[in-house]
Amino acid sequence: MNENIQNKLAILPDEPGCYLMKDRQGTIIYVGKAKILKNRVRSYFTGSHDGKTQRLVSEIEDFEYIITSSDLEALILELNLIKLHDPKYNVMLKDDKSYPYIKITNEKYPRVLITRKVKKDKAKYFGPYPNAGAANETRKLLDRIYPYRKCNKLPDRVCLYYHLGQCLAPCVKEIDQNVFNEMTDEISKFLHGGYEEVKENIEKKMFEAAENLEFERAKELRDQIQHIETVMQKQKMVSGDMSNRDVFGYAVEKGWMCVQVFFVRQGKLIERDVSIFPIYRDPEEEFLTYVGRFYDIAEHIKPKEIFIPNEIDKSLLEKLLEVKVYTPKRGSKKELVDLAMKNAQIAVREKFQLIERQEERTIGASEELGDAMNIATPLRIEAFDNSHMHGTDAVSAMVVFIDGKPAKKEYRKYKLRESQAHDDYGAMQEVIRRRYTRVLKENLPLPDLIIIDGGKGQMEVAREVIEDELGLYIPIAGLAKDDKHNTSQLLFGDPPVPVEMKRTSDGFYLLQRIQDEVHRFAITFLRQQHQTNAIQSVLDEIEGIGPKRKQQLLKHFGSVKKIREASKEDLIQAKIPAKLAESIHQYFHKDSELTE
Repeated sequence: MNENIQNKLAILPDEPGCYLMKDRQGTIIYVGKAKILKNRVRSYFTGSHDGKTQRLVSEIEDFEYIITSSDLEALILELNLIKLHDPKYNVMLKDDKSYPYIKITNEKYPRVLITRKVKKDKAKYFGPYPNAGAANETRKLLDRIYPYRKCNKLPDRVCLYYHLGQCLAPCVKEIDQNVFNEMTDEISKFLHGGYEEVKENIEKKMFEAAENLEFERAKELRDQIQHIETVMQKQKMVSGDMSNRDVFGYAVEKGWMCVQVFFVRQGKLIERDVSIFPIYRDPEEEFLTYVGRFYDIAEHIKPKEIFIPNEIDKSLLEKLLEVKVYTPKRGSKKELVDLAMKNAQIAVREKFQLIERQEERTIGASEELGDAMNIATPLRIEAFDNSHMHGTDAVSAMVVFIDGKPAKKEYRKYKLRESQAHDDYGAMQEVIRRRYTRVLKENLPLPDLIIIDGGKGQMEVAREVIEDELGLYIPIAGLAKDDKHNTSQLLFGDPPVPVEMKRTSDGFYLLQRIQDEVHRFAITFLRQQHQTNAIQSVLDEIEGIGPKRKQQLLKHFGSVKKIREASKEDLIQAKIPAKLAESIHQYFHKDSELTE
């Protein structure tokens, strides 16, 4: 703990608020809230912690705090700060599932659609449905029962739906608006669980049609009843009150939390959501933050009511979400919360070992690498490799690994401008200079370690740029390969010497991944450049073809191979002048003409 942190800890207030933990570069890495700031923040720097909390604390070089007037204000502020700064140690709510909803549009002639995005457009939304199949089945059922508008744009003639009796044809007929209002109300009632009443009405119509000897109509109505029973009665009934509610349960084990959410719609359990993540404070605090972000970041629709475990502060959550929150004490509702808790317990026990192993292979590998090199844990590693094709098309590539995992959005490609293809040292100098000049200019994050795919010479020229030209002090390591082109050793120091590492260790495995990834990225870029330049050079050799004509040919034929195979007539059809078409055809067929 540094002196700055010690001084700040001594003057922390006995007030609610939020705290922001920062690393050595001033980046906010964790945001939390506390009822009493002094107690909460001091707890990170005293006593014993599990491995991942120790890792968080080891990165903290400074912190700041914001006092609030209440615990609710602290919770709201925490959610806003997490959204603003996206700290790496906070729970990353990336909802992979985007549940489908049925939507009745807010139009003069409403439509019934399936959507995965809920907007504030005054439309009516129903769901979520467990999958697209269930939503589609329900909409098809509505198509059969209600003659609402089916087309996106009103046509100028009636369509097949009108002839099938599934549309009123507002495109060509004047339909009273009350008809559509009543239909919308009926569909809403149907989707809210009133399909039994709809089924009874259809049964009456079916019997009336049979009495009037309208057997085809009676059969159609019978089929509709069967579809209602098939589609609407697939889900297990868990409540008889037809309410929409979300039921939350959670479990904690070895510093990991699992939260399970049951979606209950019209009294039926239709789907669940599962999240597992590390926690760094009291489970009740983490749970409150998670639920707040669940309805914000993940864009889930708030239901009529929410059930949560008994130990959670329901009044705080109720004020935050502005919906009714219950902590059931007995009966079927309590059993539903217990079921969510039990599922969460099973899930966290099954998965936390796999997650911990993944942490060992990523952040753990970075820690091992830092220990072997006797430097601070390199949480951000940038690696470089140069490549060329027999002395042409010289390129460089950079890959970034953060916390032992590839950060592909931060990869960069470089076309070498100054250095010659065979000048590997010059190429390394150029790419290092261009990269870190831009980093300084745009105030981008500096790496904790630079890895050069090469030996002592490449390391030295990179060091000259980093330290002598730019005045930076970043550890630089080199990766040497054996005769089989596999990673053999890590070079580090001044002068560079091999670093002792077991080849079976996670740290060495991380080095192999980095070297393989930067080489793959560089080679892929090289091939793209070579192919582009090859295409350009072939077409550039033909007199009369400039940049615009070249683009015209490639757009029409798609490739040089297709241009080569084209006849003179094909070229003329591509709007190429006859004389130029003759020149192009002769260029690609001059060898065959000689043989003839």
